[in-house]
Amino acid sequence: RHRPGMAAAVGPEEFVYGEEDFILPGAGWESDPTASLSRFDRMLLDSWDDRAERGLFRYRLGPLPARSLPGALGLVAQLHVQRGTERRPPQLVRSLQDPFDPSAFNFTRLRPGELLLRLRRADGSRSGAAAPAPEPLLVAINASPLERGHVLLLPEPARLLPQALTAPVLLGALEAALLSAHPGLRLGFNGLGGGASVNHLHLHGLYLPRPLPVEAAPAQPLGPRLGLLLRGVPAPAFLFFAGGPAELEAVARDVCGAAERLTAAGLAYNVLVTRGEPPAGPRPGAARGLRVLLWARRPSLGAKDGAAFTVALCELVGHLPLPAAALYRDITEEQALRHIREHLLPEPELLRLGGELARLL
Repeated sequence: RHRPGMAAAVGPEEFVYGEEDFILPGAGWESDPTASLSRFDRMLLDSWDDRAERGLFRYRLGPLPARSLPGALGLVAQLHVQRGTERRPPQLVRSLQDPFDPSAFNFTRLRPGELLLRLRRADGSRSGAAAPAPEPLLVAINASPLERGHVLLLPEPARLLPQALTAPVLLGALEAALLSAHPGLRLGFNGLGGGASVNHLHLHGLYLPRPLPVEAAPAQPLGPRLGLLLRGVPAPAFLFFAGGPAELEAVARDVCGAAERLTAAGLAYNVLVTRGEPPAGPRPGAARGLRVLLWARRPSLGAKDGAAFTVALCELVGHLPLPAAALYRDITEEQALRHIREHLLPEPELLRLGGELARLL
């Protein structure tokens, strides 16, 4: 067992990587996803477990009840009372472009022991001399975790960047996704007005032990590099796809360009990075790649209510962490979808917006 004060001496391990570390193609769900973890997975999970033993989380994460809701989409409800009662209160969001507030909680206040890894691309490892480098990222524990391995991915916290996604940061996250051999590692972003709890630039990383409809649902083409997931998913989303490392930079640029357009139009957004099928859906011989989903939504301003059914990234993909036993017991797919879709745009408006984004890209 650790001695009091030991955690302060623990800091992030350097994780230097190149394209030879990418797992291509990504593993599917045909076999046990924990049977052949990558170097990245092992370092992340081992250091996460170490911090749990050191008592650096707000609560000890034990087995959580979960159930699949009857219905076509296979939504999964999970009872998570501790996260609802013991997490840090979310910050007040006044507008979609709130500046960074140094007086509010931010990630410069993390203890050294909360930092797990420092991800950095090896010098000279990118294809092409002119290819821009991804942002180096710190991997830190989420002190109020949803699952084992729930982490935050942070650009240098001292830069004091507000919660608006940038292409170099997203590119670093896309490369981090390719470092994992676990098909359930999802990386995601909650924007201001879209469920973000801290206005300091960060993404979430989360291992979920099950496939999601958004990994395979076919997309309606909107343009050469943009599709729309409209059917068979909990919430319609714009789809970008990278079939391999050479396409990551363009995808990061396109996603962030579209997100900027949404913000300018007064809309909030969420982003998910996951292994998945090509835009047309599963086809014989078609190789999986990275799907990047962008949700456009009506902004939710003011303080986020931690006791209610909130709609952020997890809910949009069909994973429902619920803070109350009665809600967990009684919620139906129809009720969950009604809560989720209250925050979304009507289909005609979404299609018009998709046309604008296709022309932009």
